[in-house]
Amino acid sequence: MRNGFRIAALLLALSLGFAGCSEHASDRRPASTMTEAQRDSAIARSQIPGAHSVARAFQFANKTSRATVDPDTLDR
Repeated sequence: MRNGFRIAALLLALSLGFAGCSEHASDRRPASTMTEAQRDSAIARSQIPGAHSVARAFQFANKTSRATVDPDTLDR
């Protein structure tokens, strides 16, 4: 019985040791280094189905962003 306790304690210690050596979430790099806008732009230029809709959405977004005024540039 005492031997069984030692084996269980050894297995527990080894398990905790291996868990401590595992890769941390902060060590992982993202799968892509592209920004969301870069990915969307690449999709818009591609030949996949729906790419035309993405390109039109970009055109609309550009048009509306030019129509808005940056509050920091307003005269006081």
